Amino acid sequence: MISASRARFVFLGLSLAFASQSHAVPAERSVSTSRQFIVYGRDLRVRGVICEVAEQTKRNLLRLLDRRDDWTTPIVINAQLPQANLPETPRTALHFSQTGFGLKLQLDLVLAADLHPSQVRRELLRAILLEEIYRSEPKVPAGTAYVSPPEWLLDGLLAQQSELEPRAALTDLLAAPVAAQKILPLEKFLRQRPALLDAPGRSLYRAYSFAFVDLFLHAPDGRHRLGNFITSLSSASNDPIADLRSHFPELGSDEKSWASHVVRLSTGRPHQLLGAAETERMLEEILRLKISDAGAEQNYSLDEFPRFPRNASATVALAQARRALSALALRANPICRSIVLEYAEIATRLARGKTKGLSERLARVRAACQRLAAQMEGIEDYMNWFEVTKSRGPSGAFADYIRAAELAAHPEQTRRDPISVYLDALESQFQN
Repeated sequence: MISASRARFVFLGLSLAFASQSHAVPAERSVSTSRQFIVYGRDLRVRGVICEVAEQTKRNLLRLLDRRDDWTTPIVINAQLPQANLPETPRTALHFSQTGFGLKLQLDLVLAADLHPSQVRRELLRAILLEEIYRSEPKVPAGTAYVSPPEWLLDGLLAQQSELEPRAALTDLLAAPVAAQKILPLEKFLRQRPALLDAPGRSLYRAYSFAFVDLFLHAPDGRHRLGNFITSLSSASNDPIADLRSHFPELGSDEKSWASHVVRLSTGRPHQLLGAAETERMLEEILRLKISDAGAEQNYSLDEFPRFPRNASATVALAQARRALSALALRANPICRSIVLEYAEIATRLARGKTKGLSERLARVRAACQRLAAQMEGIEDYMNWFEVTKSRGPSGAFADYIRAAELAAHPEQTRRDPISVYLDALESQFQN
């Protein structure tokens, strides 16, 4: 099994070997082990890597859906170098059409330095799913609008492969919206356009996609039903939720199953330590107490204990805060653990009605929190400065944001081949 880092190394390193060869040499081809993938290119090693990555992507999909390899339409992959006269050519382009003899699937790859293996795997998975969606409809009339697999499905299936992105990294991303009680509603999630999201939003979208696909895979007979949903996409409606509920009725109308699954994933790993920022967010959430007084619920901070109502609701709220703080201390970042334990002891004393000296103690803990926050902010500022001024090359952290901004600013790219230039000139003349 080939790793993503190794695939990227081969893609980028062997593309240099491409450049030294003459463009007059006709492209050769390689056929993968299942014979579904036909790869054209001038370098045998590059073709071999692409065949292996394609076969691995298909094996992972078949394993997740518990299906056999019954492909009928071959997938042609054209690996080429960037062309100076066509700089705007996309790094990956999937073409799906009707030839009169059957369906044609072709994936064009431009082996440039900024081509990431995840892009290749994503488009390979898209092509494999398209072949499966239209496998039973090989004679679709030419000109028919083909249905592409939804973005959440691509991200979710890829995220299930632990060698690409660790499961822990994805579930940790869900902890923040769960702690803030701001889980994205299912309908809003399904209608998001991930290409227009910035890097943090794109990462959170992948985490939600992972949770959504994981929800289906762990449902009763979920793998079989998810496979049936994929094959039915050729006749999908404009209502993605209705299509999903026809295969997964347990989604319901109140979205409880969706929200509870996200919560379960985010809290299912109590042994994993939290970061300093995440520990601080959860601490602030726990220290906001909800206490009922005369039938009305009000929010109090722990510092406001002299104003607490003298009733059972305050005692219950303090006991819940003490238990939550004790649980947080087990997962808190080590530099924050002493502060969390101090707050837990204060909550315990308040629940027992012992308030002597607590105001001064709370002031000391609050000052320690502020010093720690300033220290962590200084460390973050230094790391940002170091990355900007001392890095030998771009980090790629803002690549998704830049790509989304360019896509929003230029939704349609103009081709520069001779026919397109001629047609653009004609169009401008007729408009004038």
